[in-house]
Amino acid sequence: MSVKQKIPQPPSQSEPARLVSLDAYRGFVMFLLMAEVLHFNRVYEAFPSSAFWKFLATHQSHVEWLGCHLHDLIQPSFTFIVGVALPFSIAARLAKGQSKARLTLHAFWRALVLVLLGVALRSNSAVQTNWTFEDTLSQIGLGYGFLFLLGFGSQRAQWGALAALLVGYWLAFALYPLPGPNFNWAKIGLTPDWKYNATGFAAHWNLNTNLAWAFDTWFLNLFPRKETFIRNGGGYSTLSFIPTLGTMILGLLGGNVLRSERSPYEKVRWLAITGLVTLAVGWNLGALGICPVVKKIWTPSWTLFSGGWCLLLLAVFYAVIDWAQVKQWTFPLTVIGMNSIAAYCLTETLRGFIGTNLKTFLGQDFFKFLGAGYEPFFHGAAVLLTMWLILFWMYRRKIFLRI
Repeated sequence: MSVKQKIPQPPSQSEPARLVSLDAYRGFVMFLLMAEVLHFNRVYEAFPSSAFWKFLATHQSHVEWLGCHLHDLIQPSFTFIVGVALPFSIAARLAKGQSKARLTLHAFWRALVLVLLGVALRSNSAVQTNWTFEDTLSQIGLGYGFLFLLGFGSQRAQWGALAALLVGYWLAFALYPLPGPNFNWAKIGLTPDWKYNATGFAAHWNLNTNLAWAFDTWFLNLFPRKETFIRNGGGYSTLSFIPTLGTMILGLLGGNVLRSERSPYEKVRWLAITGLVTLAVGWNLGALGICPVVKKIWTPSWTLFSGGWCLLLLAVFYAVIDWAQVKQWTFPLTVIGMNSIAAYCLTETLRGFIGTNLKTFLGQDFFKFLGAGYEPFFHGAAVLLTMWLILFWMYRRKIFLRI
């Protein structure tokens, strides 16, 4: 990982121009993550009769198991954008004269750094390294090298890889045996009648009784740990990087379309139609009981469902910004989007520190000027503004965190 300070140069004839819509979409996604500090749920608790605060609180939280809120689309979008950006990155590096071998070495080095950075963020404030690989950056890193190699393949090869990956992962879960009558439910912190436990065929994807859980009870205990790993309370797992790679492949396919010679209308049409189809297929797989739509274990149906939303969002951003050329409003998002790794690390490590010190400097009751119920929102808004100003300072000085 490096911090680069440079003056961007205009692209050469063979080097692709930077898509403002992609930076804006990335910035929007990271803004949603950073905006967790607004604590809509705490404001809603103070005003439980307010439909407005209930709506905001709902979509600033993850679903407990099945389904999707807006907040659940943050990680898929961030992952999807990695795939979208890859064709542009490869073209830019090739235009600078870098060899394919050098690009490949850089890609696998980047993958390793992402994995370890994710581990480091999960170990923040821990007494020893927390060897776990469900962090967004680790999940991207585990699949990034394979994505890069696919980036040189044909569209048919990329679609084929996506289908093989999702069907294979689905089949592996389907073949893993269901809990028997002597299964120790207390070990995983659940009872057989937990309200989200599916019955029948869909039970193969139940929380902490599935293939990915079984893998982690072996794999994660190979690393030094304070306590034996027996479960992840949310069901997050190392093997989720496989269907997560599927999300990146969907992004790669979308990125290839954006780099193609198609007209803007044809690009938007492809993104919209493909998005609607994949969303519908993912939803129906869940509705029919073939594969539940669960973000926490990243089921294949979730890859398609959330990937469909990502394609639709990309279509909207591209249509408004790069096709219609309505760009003025994007600047606050671009500041975040062009430094997404810095924004992610800043959010994961410093938001608590910033919040504490704002109250220290301004006074513990400063943010209660409209009443105690609104304090979490105004305090969070100040933290959010401070983080954005840090990113703006970096943007003005052309300081971008790159891996």
